[in-house]
Amino acid sequence: MKLERHAKIIELINQYAIETQEELASRLNEAGFRVTQATVSRDIRELKLTKMTVDGRQRYVIVPGPGGQMGDKYIGILREGFLSMDMAQNILVVKTVSGMAMAVAAALDALNWQEVVGCIAGDDTVFCAVRTADDAMLVMEKLRRALNGGGKRN
Repeated sequence: MKLERHAKIIELINQYAIETQEELASRLNEAGFRVTQATVSRDIRELKLTKMTVDGRQRYVIVPGPGGQMGDKYIGILREGFLSMDMAQNILVVKTVSGMAMAVAAALDALNWQEVVGCIAGDDTVFCAVRTADDAMLVMEKLRRALNGGGKRN
């Protein structure tokens, strides 16, 4: 549940200009996660989120630490939920543990691999749009390496 909540937090701060812990808690509660402000505070610390001025407003953002700590967090989410993958032209189809597709999709998006355009998630399936069929093969290899402990990024 914590990994899913962390993935949802990443998704929310990428989607909305969230300025306060209370706003983040409210959005998490709307998404079905029953959280308190104390839980959100811990999550912010664990995810190493920081506030930054973007377009004249303060908002939470992800700032990777030294050694790619955030990349490691995303890889952990991928490992937790991943079951299998296949490709259809430039679409990578990732099968996940039931209920983990959104977390896996958020992790894939947050890794910011240049070949990935974006992901759509259901309950146990992620459709990952990749720029080309050749890039889809490259992303599959990157994902295999990441899941097996190898190169995580770019």
